[in-house]
Amino acid sequence: MIDSGTDTLLFAAFDDNALEAGKRLFQTTPCTFVQGVVQVSDLPKGDRAEIAFAGRSNVGKSSLLNALTGRKALARTSNTPGRTRELNYFSLGEPLYIVDMPGYGYARASKSLIKGWTKLVHDYLKGRAPLLRVFLLIDARHGLKSTDREILTLMDDAAVSYQAVFTKIDKPKAAELDKNTAETAAALARHPAAYPGLLATSARTGKGLPELRAAIAELVGPAL
Repeated sequence: MIDSGTDTLLFAAFDDNALEAGKRLFQTTPCTFVQGVVQVSDLPKGDRAEIAFAGRSNVGKSSLLNALTGRKALARTSNTPGRTRELNYFSLGEPLYIVDMPGYGYARASKSLIKGWTKLVHDYLKGRAPLLRVFLLIDARHGLKSTDREILTLMDDAAVSYQAVFTKIDKPKAAELDKNTAETAAALARHPAAYPGLLATSARTGKGLPELRAAIAELVGPAL
């Protein structure tokens, strides 16, 4: 479903059937909170597919999850970076868990807290067989930061498939967005676990949400 062409800016492209599958998955299937996990021993049974959302603190992850699922308060939003401190599990009907991972890169958090988040994320990525893909959220205004690059390496080492998703694409000017897109695409091309095809979204305007839903539906298609 990826239309790469010869352009260095690779964007995921989906046909009408894929977009309809994504719409159907999120419109007809209730999304509900299951549990928060602070250690891997408390993870749910691996009896269904999982996709996870990761990103720097304040990247807009909670806002995107709320917009994606059509639930105003499914994931709690806050102006305080680092609010999510555990793996938050949401059930999208029978076929899928959506996992909201702790935000990273918040320098004002305590060293012990950062160490705990890092260990939880590392252990989860290393040992979670049902995890189909991590959607790595990147602020379109800034592109990849050093902390993002550390997570890329971590996921490469864990052999976890991940795909970049720009957030807040309604914020930067066109030239700035083009620059950040080009640099991000070039950087991702050097990472073996990065899935080709950028996704670009705005929780405020809804742009790109149909494509993100289609990407998720494509992953869990056999279970639908």
